[in-house]
Amino acid sequence: MSNNESGYIKRTLPQGFLNTAYILLVIGLVAGIIAYFVDPQRASYSYLTSFMFLVSLGAGSLFLVALEYLAGAVWSTPFRRVSEFFSGVIPYLLILVVPLFFFLHDIFQWTNARVVKDDPVLLSKDAYLNIPFFVVRNLIIIVIWIIFYFIITGLSRKQDETGEQSLTTRNIKLSAAYIVIFSATITLSGIDWMMSIEPHWYSTIFGVYYFSGTVLCALAALTYAVVILREKGYLFPDLKDDHYYSLGTLMFAFTAFWGYIAFSQYMLIWYGNLPEEISWFIHRWEGGWIYASIFLIIGRFFVPFFGLLSYPAKTNAKRLKFMSIWILVTHYFDLYWMIMPGMSETGRPYSFSWMDLVYPIALVGFVMLLFRIMTVKYNIVPVKDPKLQRGLDFSL
Repeated sequence: MSNNESGYIKRTLPQGFLNTAYILLVIGLVAGIIAYFVDPQRASYSYLTSFMFLVSLGAGSLFLVALEYLAGAVWSTPFRRVSEFFSGVIPYLLILVVPLFFFLHDIFQWTNARVVKDDPVLLSKDAYLNIPFFVVRNLIIIVIWIIFYFIITGLSRKQDETGEQSLTTRNIKLSAAYIVIFSATITLSGIDWMMSIEPHWYSTIFGVYYFSGTVLCALAALTYAVVILREKGYLFPDLKDDHYYSLGTLMFAFTAFWGYIAFSQYMLIWYGNLPEEISWFIHRWEGGWIYASIFLIIGRFFVPFFGLLSYPAKTNAKRLKFMSIWILVTHYFDLYWMIMPGMSETGRPYSFSWMDLVYPIALVGFVMLLFRIMTVKYNIVPVKDPKLQRGLDFSL
């Protein structure tokens, strides 16, 4: 433990937390590797779902950090570092994306030259949907995220040592640039990795749909971690219900935003009733997928909407923890719902597999391990941020 002038005590997460992270990660990795030997195509779809969740968590968390800097918010300063820790996923995306590049033919119909040659729609999209350009632009997107991650978080951590206010000013300027670039790059990621699985279909609002889910995912992860860390004494004990209320309100607001975007996308496509647009939804309203779609409507929107509607719900620690986990799980299910029906494009009908469970296990273990490493190396609280005391004194 170490103490500093702010009154914050640096503590390391317990050994049991680390052991659990290792167990989950090893089990998930071993089973995931076996899955690729058993059925590489099926494993690729399951792995892609977990990869897109990590994209949401990493890039979305850095978006929250940038949003605080740009908006000049003070209420979130005492726990901004938590989002910085979750954004630590970003550099690893450069490694985690590599397996997908080797199995593009198993996921995407447009990688098959013979199919593209006989399909006028795919031919018209060939300038964009081709393997070299796909790989290059997605590597560039990840590298851009990595650059912003290291600079923004590096300046934040440097401030723990120097206390220079100019570092905050520099991060405000960087955050303005990142928010603009994030909006474009997260849209491209959603289009490339999910919408292009069914390349005949398109939606001009799909990128916003993925953006809304991404920010909601990052908020839910932040909220759960803040509540747990405060209860266990890793954050300032004098955080108020007003801090919880602000987190709950943001989760509620983005739940409503996600619902609005989801309804808008469905309503416009249903109203237009064009064959090239309705196919995507038909795939998700046929067979067993109709039950998954109904669950998504109820679980992804109505449960968190009414679960966070009242003021007491937004300030209740148990409710916030439950709703945070619920939102994270339903976000993963949302990604699964977007990706898995696309298997039919390759001529292979969907069926549930044990492979759908192993990658989420590895994902949880990886995030836990990364978070624990971060708490050892850095303060969980930005101890010399000029807004810290105002953040602690925050009240509505």
